[in-house]
Amino acid sequence: MSDSDTNGDELHWRETYFILFPHDRRPTLEQVASALAEADRRFLLENPESDDGGLLESLLVESPEDHAAVEISYEVGDAVIEQNLEWAKQLQKELPGDQLQELIKADARLDVAHFERVRSGSVGDPETASPPGSGFGSAFGDAFGDDAFGSDDDEPFEMLDPSCLLTVVDTLASLTDGLTFDPASGEILS
Repeated sequence: MSDSDTNGDELHWRETYFILFPHDRRPTLEQVASALAEADRRFLLENPESDDGGLLESLLVESPEDHAAVEISYEVGDAVIEQNLEWAKQLQKELPGDQLQELIKADARLDVAHFERVRSGSVGDPETASPPGSGFGSAFGDAFGDDAFGSDDDEPFEMLDPSCLLTVVDTLASLTDGLTFDPASGEILS
């Protein structure tokens, strides 16, 4: 994925979710594009890739209003199976039997990487960066610093909206009848 575009904006990775399912439920690129367009007409679909049979390989979903982008990529094979079995071991006491079985049977996944679009230079600037681990980005400091309300010619404060990610994840989970795994929390989401 490109980390910048012609407007000078940059994409910064925020999180990745996984949609886990058996490979025979892999959707076509056309099914994914249609379902995402129906879920939110504001989405811009870019860089579509499919295999020779039309099955989804990868897709970039841009949501300018949400200051977000989501990159979807298909993964299959032994590494996916091994990872799913490891997660099944970790979650076996917490998951209902049917979800545990689905996790064990899953040999494919869609990686759903969430990115925030920020103005070039607004993140990582030593003069405006927050201390490591503070959880506050420079945009927060710019918005709520000494000049919190700025002047009329300042650009408005823009904040990442998670609705793009949530819509994409829900749509893909429905299409594949798959499980959504959040590795940050270590949980299967309902």
